[in-house]
Amino acid sequence: MSPLHKLGRWIGDHLVLALGVLVLIYMFVPIAIVALMSFNDPSSRNVYKFDGFTLHNWLNPCEPAGMCSSVARSIEIGLLATLVATILGTLAAFALVRHQFAGRGPLNTLIILPMAAPEIVLGSSMLALFVSAGFGGQLGFWTIFIAHVTFCLSFVIITVRARLSGLDDNLEQAAMDLYATESQTFWRVTFPLVFPGILGAALLSFSLSFDDFIITNLNAGQTVTFPMYVWGVAQRGIPMQVNVIGTAMFVIAVVIVLANELSRRRQAKVAA
Repeated sequence: MSPLHKLGRWIGDHLVLALGVLVLIYMFVPIAIVALMSFNDPSSRNVYKFDGFTLHNWLNPCEPAGMCSSVARSIEIGLLATLVATILGTLAAFALVRHQFAGRGPLNTLIILPMAAPEIVLGSSMLALFVSAGFGGQLGFWTIFIAHVTFCLSFVIITVRARLSGLDDNLEQAAMDLYATESQTFWRVTFPLVFPGILGAALLSFSLSFDDFIITNLNAGQTVTFPMYVWGVAQRGIPMQVNVIGTAMFVIAVVIVLANELSRRRQAKVAA
């Protein structure tokens, strides 16, 4: 075998791995920069030039006026929107997968439209709805909440529906053959199997709600969420505590995913 042929074969064997590593680097380099800048002590308005290491940003995350209140507001809206969207989306996913009814096919298509539509279109449409309903002068927390539930629903339905579509119906039938009631079958068989999909949908919904800017900005009134706060202070110079919040949210997300994966592996070992 010639050296050129060996080289071509080695590249072919490792090409997918190399591309995967490059994609991961592309994804995580910006996150690494945000984490690095959370320890930055800037000496000028060029806040993304690392001038010196400091723990001041982590020890005083609420130092910039109004930042922590905007973070708390984003978390509150995100949790409420996630709760409502997850409940409604899960019920809708069960209906679309487990039941036959008139209009089921077109409805499956319509669910995708909020995901495919540009955010500026969805946000302006929600604003027009609120104004026409007489809430034009009352934009704020609840209009943001309604708007977030609206665009999060599609993501929840599609995520849970994918999980439901992959389930083996024989498991539920076997439980009922062993004299389990419908309620027992659902809570002891169906729900535990669907729960990873529901959890994933909830995490996705919260992250989408927490970092949304365009739809929120159009329907916020005088309410300031964290993305809107960042947009506002960017004109004067972003405080390094913004990077602290970003890093903390990323770490929390990683911990949740790792905890879920460890729990899944532990359950698989017990079942084996």
